[in-house]
Amino acid sequence: ALEPLSVGLAIGVASALTGYLSHPRFYCSYVECCPRPAVPLPAALKAQLDNRLFGQHLAKDVVLKAVLGFSNNPSPKKPLMLSLHGWAGTGKNFLSQILAEQVHPAGLRSKFVHLFLATLHFPHQDQVKLYKEQLQNWIRGNVSACPSSVFIFDEMDKMHPGVIDAIKPFLDYYEEVDGVSYRKAIFIFLSNAGGDLINKAALDFWTNGKRREDIQLKDLESLLSVGVFNNKNSGLWHSSIIDRNLIDYFVPFLPLEQKHVKMCVRAEMTARGYAVDEKIVQAVADEMTYFPKEQKIYSDKGCKTVQAKLDIHEDL
Repeated sequence: ALEPLSVGLAIGVASALTGYLSHPRFYCSYVECCPRPAVPLPAALKAQLDNRLFGQHLAKDVVLKAVLGFSNNPSPKKPLMLSLHGWAGTGKNFLSQILAEQVHPAGLRSKFVHLFLATLHFPHQDQVKLYKEQLQNWIRGNVSACPSSVFIFDEMDKMHPGVIDAIKPFLDYYEEVDGVSYRKAIFIFLSNAGGDLINKAALDFWTNGKRREDIQLKDLESLLSVGVFNNKNSGLWHSSIIDRNLIDYFVPFLPLEQKHVKMCVRAEMTARGYAVDEKIVQAVADEMTYFPKEQKIYSDKGCKTVQAKLDIHEDL
C-alpha cells in the first residue's frame, strides 16, 4: 500500500506540473495564442513601413496615425476599418501584411488573420445571400475566439455589390452584437477601384510642378469615397458601410515612379542575399512599362513584376 505522504507528494507534483504546462506563457510558446495587448506598437510598425514600403508617404502617414489612435484607446467605440485603394503593384497587399504581422507575428499564416479573395470566396452573383450568412458566421466565430482578429478583403473591386454589407453590424458603434464585442478587431479592404482618380491627381500635381510629397489626404479622400460609392464595378457600390461613415480612412496608394521601382529591385536583391548591382537595378527598371505614353513617369504595374524580371538576371 502507498503511504499517504507519498500519495500526497505525487499529487502535489502532478498538480504543479499541470499548472506549469497550462500556464499561458509556457503554452503560448508552442501554440499560437490571441495576443495581449491586442494591437501593435506604432514604433515597430513605422520601422517596418520605412524599410519595406516605397513611394507611399500618404499611406504610411495615414496608417501610422490610425494605428496610434486605435492602440492608445483602451476602449475603442468601433473596430479599425481601413480601405486601401490604388493600382496593382503599389503596395496595398504589402502594407496589409505588414500590419497583420505587427498584430499577429505569424502574419497571413496566423489563425487569427483571415484573408478573403472576392473571386475565390464569393464568385457567384446568384449566391450573394448565402455568402452574407457565411461571412457573418465566420466573423462572429473568429472574433469570439480572438477579439483582435484581423480580416483582409482583397479584390473589393471584383466583389458582388451587397456581399460586404453583411459585416456592417460588426463595424458599427455597438458595444456588443449578440454578446460579442468587435471593437478590438481590424478590417482592411484592398481595391483597385479609385486607382484612376488617384493617378490623375498625382499627374496633375506633377504637371503643375508640385512635389509628390505635397499631396495630402484631403486632396484625395473625399474624391475616393464618392468615386468608390458610385462605382458600379466596386463591391462598395452604394454600400451602407460608406453611407454610415464606418470606414475610418480611405487610404490612397500613389502610382510608383522609376526611382521607387529601383528601390523595390534593391530590396528584392537584398532579400535574396545578392550584392546590389546598380546595372541590374537599372536594367530591371528599364524593362518596366510606364505611363503616360509621352512622359513615362509612372510604372503601370508598380513593383508587381519586379521579382519575375529579376529572375531573368539571376545568372548575372
